Amino acid sequence: MGNETETDYDKPRQFRVPDSQWLPFEAATKTIHPEGRGARARVLRQFMDWYMRRPGAKLPERPPAGPWSQTDA
Repeated sequence: MGNETETDYDKPRQFRVPDSQWLPFEAATKTIHPEGRGARARVLRQFMDWYMRRPGAKLPERPPAGPWSQTDA
């Protein structure tokens, strides 16, 4: 990924997802990456690299079940 670091900022992208998924996703990602900013972005980038079969890419680590595991249905 070049010289990018977790503190580099790229052009913002739009990604539409309901708050009922986005907000719990943030809580879940922060259990794995509690330090720093951008836990959601980090996990999404890891998933994208894996999806595109980039060399060495792996699926992001999943948190244990938590309140985010339940749906409001």
